Amino acid sequence: MTTMTVDTVEPLPSQTSRVTFTASRWELAVIVLRGYVLMIPTIGLYRFWQATWKRRLYWHNTLIDGDPLEYTGSATQLLIGFLFALAFFVPIYIALFYLSTQAGSVVLFGYALIGVALWFLGGYAQYRGRDFRLSRTLWRGIRFNQHGSAWSYALRRFLWSLLMIPTLGLVYPFMAANLWRYRYRHTWFGDRQFAATGSWRQLAGPYYGAYFLNVLLIAVLIGNAVATRDVVEIEGRAVPGPVTLMASLAIVAILSASVAYYRARAHSRLLSTVSIGAATLAVTVRARDVFRQTIVYVLAFAGLLFLFLLVAAVAIGGIFALASRNGGAPDPDAVLQLFQSGTLNVVLLIGCYLVLLGAFGFLGELVIAFGWWKLLANGTTITNPETLRSVRATAEDRALIGEGLADALNVGAY
Repeated sequence: MTTMTVDTVEPLPSQTSRVTFTASRWELAVIVLRGYVLMIPTIGLYRFWQATWKRRLYWHNTLIDGDPLEYTGSATQLLIGFLFALAFFVPIYIALFYLSTQAGSVVLFGYALIGVALWFLGGYAQYRGRDFRLSRTLWRGIRFNQHGSAWSYALRRFLWSLLMIPTLGLVYPFMAANLWRYRYRHTWFGDRQFAATGSWRQLAGPYYGAYFLNVLLIAVLIGNAVATRDVVEIEGRAVPGPVTLMASLAIVAILSASVAYYRARAHSRLLSTVSIGAATLAVTVRARDVFRQTIVYVLAFAGLLFLFLLVAAVAIGGIFALASRNGGAPDPDAVLQLFQSGTLNVVLLIGCYLVLLGAFGFLGELVIAFGWWKLLANGTTITNPETLRSVRATAEDRALIGEGLADALNVGAY
């Protein structure tokens, strides 16, 4: 009698690939500084070229399974989109001018109506901006895309935001998860659609934990200040005392830590529910790394502010030295004479404003934006990436000319 044996076939183990980010902060610093210098002679128009160079830096240095992303958008597309957005805003400018000539109640109602309209359009602009960026993003020659309706997304976002007011923000996890699913379920890579199963449950724990912790701490702080009357009189005005001030600083630190915790957990959990067919994401961003970036930014911000104050003190000292006569006390009339020119005052104010704005923006780019992208990229792995090799390319969406409305409403990204 012959005995037959049946070989069992073991399933092939899933392959896993990492995402890596190889750019340096020095490369970004060169792009940003060059952009700041060239924005002055170009009246700010160079920012579209700066945005394009920044995206190429981020995209081309993000390697997925060893192959980099590619950004094919151009600065000209961004500029043309912005010019279209300016034409769109002409009726709004006319309405604002008309309201400035009306009675107080009409002005208040009109401004509120325009504010609501702009908030609604912000959602539309966000979606269209994401559509533009994805349609100009390629990996292995395959283009991403964003389907769905920008108007539907804007309406969803607007209605959810209305619920945020009476619920004091408690509905936010439901809102964030709903909008997240809409964006990702209408995202495509070539001819293959993304899937996202994330829900409010992924956000509830981190969000409500941070929410109620901070509400409790603020309530305790206010209650303690009222009970102990920890106030100090300065020129007839009551200001919080030293204990309350120190406690306030501690609460700000706790708030920053809780925001970092929520941001890390929310993105890690939601992104880990995203898949393209058999290819799935696994994202791990540690809250302590996000909080560390916040600390570095605060310290750098404080150092930069101290440096500006030092320069201002030296400049003021130089002015008083110029106004002094024979080493005596400064002549008040001579000091005032140095600032007689209205043009000089305007130039100085604009110059100081631009320098401060540019310096702190530069700091945010280098520490927060760059650091977050790096943490997100390096914390991502993809299971079954080989299944993406069967994806077929689709045509570029040439109907999108840029991110004009997103840029005008300041809701763009990178």
